[in-house]
Amino acid sequence: MKALAAIGHVKIVRLHTRVPVVEPARITAELVHALKVAGKATYVVLHANHPRELSARARAACARLVDAGIPMLSQSVLLHGVNDDPATLAALMRALVECRIKPYYLHHGDLAPGTAHLRTTIEQGQALMRALHGRSSGLCQPTYVLDIPGGHGKSPIGPRYLERVEGGSGLASFEVEDFNGGRHTYPPRG
Repeated sequence: MKALAAIGHVKIVRLHTRVPVVEPARITAELVHALKVAGKATYVVLHANHPRELSARARAACARLVDAGIPMLSQSVLLHGVNDDPATLAALMRALVECRIKPYYLHHGDLAPGTAHLRTTIEQGQALMRALHGRSSGLCQPTYVLDIPGGHGKSPIGPRYLERVEGGSGLASFEVEDFNGGRHTYPPRG
């Protein structure tokens, strides 16, 4: 961190880790101090995929970082049989927010060899995001993304809620879908 502090054009340090959930004792006062000593905007992004990972010890480790003024975000991977049901996914996102960690990304499973059994379909992921919108506050909403193969970056792939409706008046109107699947005209016709 001291070496990074010496680089003038480095303004933000973002660390991605599973350490708080797999070895929370490593989040020591000394480590927290080292992260702050750089004088840079430092973010820690926790990788967690199930609410059970946020044990009391993991929560205490995260609290040490947040209490020191280090913002935390999360990244999770949508995994078949692990977190691919609305209740589990909502519980994970709520647990993160309880720990003062903002859910950031929910990744669609990569096409990595040997992981096909853990992948859901994009349609299943979109349906889960729709369910999450219906049962959790906005603080608990990650962005559902696909990391495009070939190094093209991440793209949001959440469900579509809005469709343009062509009308005879020449004015644009839309149909917007709520989390239950109900469709509503916007602006409302009076």
